[in-house]
Amino acid sequence: MIYIQGRATISMADFASKLKELKIQGAVNIALQSLIYLKKYAKKHGFGSKFDAECRRLMAARPTAVPLYNVIGVSRKKKSIEEMERMIKDIKKHQNILGKKGRTIFRKKSVIMTHCHSHEAVALMKINKSRIKEVYVTETRPRNQGLLTANDLRKAGIRVNFITDSSADFYIKKTDMVIVGADSLRKEGFINKVGTLELAVLSKEFGKRFYVVSSTLKLDRRPKIKIEMRKPSEVCRIRSVRVLNPAFDLTPWKYVMAVVTENGMIKPSGIIKLLKKKVF
Repeated sequence: MIYIQGRATISMADFASKLKELKIQGAVNIALQSLIYLKKYAKKHGFGSKFDAECRRLMAARPTAVPLYNVIGVSRKKKSIEEMERMIKDIKKHQNILGKKGRTIFRKKSVIMTHCHSHEAVALMKINKSRIKEVYVTETRPRNQGLLTANDLRKAGIRVNFITDSSADFYIKKTDMVIVGADSLRKEGFINKVGTLELAVLSKEFGKRFYVVSSTLKLDRRPKIKIEMRKPSEVCRIRSVRVLNPAFDLTPWKYVMAVVTENGMIKPSGIIKLLKKKVF
């Protein structure tokens, strides 16, 4: 069995399909659970051709998830159970660190808007809940992933307003800032759940601060990235109509005030400098 998002467990059988079906969500959580799985796989099969093939299967299941790509890159290079265990330990401790590093963005009784479900963004808000008046959470169609965020914040004792995606422009006027997570930090901008760019543009229009919460594990040095297209059936079924369902969008850095990382607050220019450093 393998631990998933603090809520349930799934079988180790055909782990890649669990990634594809979104039974494991959140870019960092995908990397964490994949590392736990691959560590067990390596103990059984070693770090040879079978391990490489399994790594390729996992990356194909979630091609946009750069933390998965990064931890697999390190695992394939180092070929060490100890190194995998070190990465697992580091990932687990980053959420609390992020929460403390981002404390300065909050003022007394801050009103926030957020989108989708980011473990890191949720951790930031939970740790700093004494400074938060309320949070507007978008439903995040078509999988309604905002419900996960709404429930996490509610359980932490934070007042939550759950809103439709299309009403974000109506409610953003009441907020102080927008806080979102990220799936990938790239030279041209950051990638997150589709609809994030719309919130960034709204923030600019209404003069609201826009922050990204992300560990540096999401630094994406790949020359190209594939935006994952989800099944049309997640949206609706309608005869003779092509239903398009992109999972992510790219938000240019010009909309972002800062990125909250485990190393502190970093301006977009600082993220671009970090991207120029090779890791593996």
